[in-house]
Amino acid sequence: MDAVKVLFLAAEATPFTKVGGLADVAGALPKALRRLGVDVRVVIPRYGALQGTGYDFRRIGSLAVPIGSGEEHALLLETNADGVPVYLLWNDQYFSNRERVYGFNDDPQRFTFFSRGIISMLKMLDWKPEVIHANDWHTAPVLAWLDVYGCSQPFYRDLATLFTIHNLAYQGICGRLILTFAQMDKLPHLSGEVPGQVNWMAQGLAHADLISTLSPTYAREIIDGGTGEALSQLLRERRDRIFGILSGIDIDLWNPATDGALAQTFDCETLKMRTVNKNAFQREARFSVNAGTPLLAMVTRLDETKGLDLVIPAFEALLQQRDVQFVILGTGEEAYENRLRELQARFSNHVRAFIKFDERLARRIYASADVFLTPSRAEPSSIGLMTAMHYGTVPVVHMAGGLADVVIDADKHAARGVGFAFEEYTDSALLEALERTLRAYENKSRWMRIQQRAMERDFSWDASARAYVDLYQRALALHQAI
Repeated sequence: MDAVKVLFLAAEATPFTKVGGLADVAGALPKALRRLGVDVRVVIPRYGALQGTGYDFRRIGSLAVPIGSGEEHALLLETNADGVPVYLLWNDQYFSNRERVYGFNDDPQRFTFFSRGIISMLKMLDWKPEVIHANDWHTAPVLAWLDVYGCSQPFYRDLATLFTIHNLAYQGICGRLILTFAQMDKLPHLSGEVPGQVNWMAQGLAHADLISTLSPTYAREIIDGGTGEALSQLLRERRDRIFGILSGIDIDLWNPATDGALAQTFDCETLKMRTVNKNAFQREARFSVNAGTPLLAMVTRLDETKGLDLVIPAFEALLQQRDVQFVILGTGEEAYENRLRELQARFSNHVRAFIKFDERLARRIYASADVFLTPSRAEPSSIGLMTAMHYGTVPVVHMAGGLADVVIDADKHAARGVGFAFEEYTDSALLEALERTLRAYENKSRWMRIQQRAMERDFSWDASARAYVDLYQRALALHQAI
């Protein structure tokens, strides 16, 4: 069988632009797919805040994008990142004059323009995909257009589709005037949509041949566990098309044995050398330098889904009882940023809140902390958690979504445990899990065994990539049978 041809659509992708885990997936999964022989190519917008400026960008041509009452134009660029061809859609109004990826009032228009540009771009390439792999609501209009409009056009009607949900909390909801803007007025209203609105996440779910999530447990939760909320009925209707595939990390990019951001590289066999990183970070954070003081950390987006409503009261109690240090890195909702600054002010010798995005600092935290917290209310998958474990940090998690697929509690399974978990979503349950964790930390030989098991977990994309290849083949077979 010839290698399947896949066009991978995303709003962000490393090494060019990154806000969250979507960028990590879009950067790493295509690399793993290429190693399996898949002819996969990536398309993202060309933002003004583009990273990776050392890449050689080739201009393919100008696109006429059907928008509004006529058309607008975009440039199409091409480059290559670690063997993966990458296309970038360049338009000054919607992308290239913006220094952020998200957070604008016209985000629905911006990503609808991107999606319509992708549809136009397909006819410009000297290569035609067999499968369109769209990610999150930003590229869902492509799937809706292909199913409603492309089905009657010979060039488009054979394209199979896969839609991956990265975070169901973000749905791309906007007024139905967006359909006039998109020249997609025939798009049907769905049961999961509020009258007068379009929900692009719902449209992606409804029109894809197959759907995937970033973990098996998250797939079950959104179908049967009630976390699908307004989209629950649609998800149940499509349950036979939904698959959970645990995501991975790019172990070439995230490797404590070669990471140049660290004061000291290390691996499983030289785990004791990790103390050099901890002491260096304690100095950087202006903490007391003491290898025996537990250092707890979070690297996260600061919003309500990430468990910060549990973390702040739990640490207010913990810091009055124990000599621990707590560091958090991230940006997000202003209310949480302010509460973390207040916590730092109250416990200035024990808390550091870095309210920013800084990947090199994140690497130093992963390589220095003893404990990594991911107490999210819901979590499709956590690349940060996997990275922290790969760097020898022991996780404490709420048993939800992908967290439940990754962490085995060391108190319940002594020979296999890689961290500590709590089931009830309360600050008291988190505090109890932290107390169990700190008791284990006091037994240094036990703690090192837990660390080593965490580091030895295979978080590479290889197995997951093979599962995606299977989904591509299934999507092709389903589409051809229609």
